[in-house]
Amino acid sequence: MADVAVIGGGAAGFFAAIHAAKLLPDKRVLLMEKANKLLMKVKISGGGRCNVTHACFNVSEMSKNYPRGEKIMKKLLPRFMTTDTVQWFESRGVAIKAEADGRMFPTTDDSQSIINALMQEAHRNNVHIENQCEVTEIEPIDSQGFNLHIKGTAQPVFCRKLIVASGGSPKESGLEWLKKLGHTIEPPVPSLFTFNMPDESITELQGISVPRAMVKIIDSKFSYEGALLITHWGMSGPAILKLSAWGARWIAEKNYRFSIMVRWAANHEEDELRSQLLQYKQEHGQRLIGNRNPVNLPARLWEYLVAKIGLPTDKKWQDVGKTDINRLINILRNDTYQVSGKTTYKEEFVTCGGISLNDIDWSDMQSKKVPNLYFAGEVLDIDGITGGFNFQAAWTTGYVAGTSAARSLTTHLS
Repeated sequence: MADVAVIGGGAAGFFAAIHAAKLLPDKRVLLMEKANKLLMKVKISGGGRCNVTHACFNVSEMSKNYPRGEKIMKKLLPRFMTTDTVQWFESRGVAIKAEADGRMFPTTDDSQSIINALMQEAHRNNVHIENQCEVTEIEPIDSQGFNLHIKGTAQPVFCRKLIVASGGSPKESGLEWLKKLGHTIEPPVPSLFTFNMPDESITELQGISVPRAMVKIIDSKFSYEGALLITHWGMSGPAILKLSAWGARWIAEKNYRFSIMVRWAANHEEDELRSQLLQYKQEHGQRLIGNRNPVNLPARLWEYLVAKIGLPTDKKWQDVGKTDINRLINILRNDTYQVSGKTTYKEEFVTCGGISLNDIDWSDMQSKKVPNLYFAGEVLDIDGITGGFNFQAAWTTGYVAGTSAARSLTTHLS
């Protein structure tokens, strides 16, 4: 048996188990993971560096980075904020650094540092960990607790309080075992993915990046500005990934077939751009248009855009007419591409969808449908944009669920 059981050996599950165990030193806290390895997403995230959180220390601003769950995170973050995350790891010997774009990593640039801190803290607080332990059914026992039916084992595990931190599921069927308890499931769809463009020749420029571009999904309200990377399959980078998060459901409904508009010169208004082009023409008339550009785009990208609008790349700037200037302005501000598919990283997949936020009491992360049942992490319909926000949601919801379950148990037993 267990006083508190946690399903899921990821970031949220570990944080929930650690904080429950810390408040219950004389009770049994059991963490169950169906795979044979723990903290796998932590291990591979951020290219193996683990993007622990984001350097945003204002609750209102931080909560705006969650396409699903903004209002809830605004309520939860004051209880375990980014500052708490940094302090928690640093007090356990893992220094955290912020990079220019706000992402925060261990100074070791090695996710194993984060894993070691979590594992050591779990052991220090006597969290019992079981690998290859898959819960197939949750059976509520009146108001006393739960029988957890384990795959390949006849004898169920009884627990008084249960925290589900089993992570996201790519399919709704993967959450059927929680739906059976009466919970509403918001259908899962991918949330962070790159755009595939199999019919667009721009893929020949793979590896080229633009520090600041604006990307808008045509015929929608979704747009985002940031760094853009051209890949051999299409486009990626923060601008694309963040746009995919905000537009996740709309894009899924379009079956990942839609058009985008790219504003390559995102930091230039039209009048400013026109003046800059005309001034460049006046000052560098003898230069070839394909060789030089006044907006600091990568040379190969500029040459591609010039050719795309039908201008000879060997044309001199002094011979560029008014119509040519208009076409250049248009391609720099309204370049369009057809998206036909997506690429997700299976090991790092993030979904929107999961347990409906209406089913949760956000004061303690407890289910409104089933007493003594708590939720944390990506199993909930909460997801953030890329940049450390999903891990912060895991730390925050894990902390609140773990401490709430422990305090509830202490009150109940007393």
